[in-house]
Amino acid sequence: MTEARSLIEPSAFTIRAATLADVETLAEQRRAMFSELGFRDDQALDAMASAFAIWVRQKMQAGEYLAWLAAGADGTIAAGAGLWLMDWPPHMIGPGSRRGNVLNVYTRPDQRRQGLARRLMEVVLDSCRTLGIRTIILHASEAGRPLYEALGFEPTNEMRLLIDAGK
Repeated sequence: MTEARSLIEPSAFTIRAATLADVETLAEQRRAMFSELGFRDDQALDAMASAFAIWVRQKMQAGEYLAWLAAGADGTIAAGAGLWLMDWPPHMIGPGSRRGNVLNVYTRPDQRRQGLARRLMEVVLDSCRTLGIRTIILHASEAGRPLYEALGFEPTNEMRLLIDAGK
């Protein structure tokens, strides 16, 4: 059975900059994103969303985190994307003292496959160009990978280690 979805044209949504009044929405989107990625511990998801709300408020106040939301005419938020402006040491890949780290690209399930994430990413990339940020990174879900590749993103050599605090 196919999931019922609202067929609203992407043009029916306005892309607007998020403000401090949107912090809870940004945290809710992050929680939903991780939940849909398979994280099932509600208590841990709630704790992460709470901590993120504090972090993102501080970063937004400092001008280090920019976010955009796709809002319907009634104010309903269908999607969002964030850009963390990270201080970065001099590097051989990409000049400049900052990198853009794209975070929290999320679209409500009933609004997917309508171009909202693409529109948001175009705003993010235009903002990076305006700010002189030439190196942009992100972590892609399997569902998001085709969009990012279509926008020119390429896989890199990043690796990860999670250190057990008890050892």
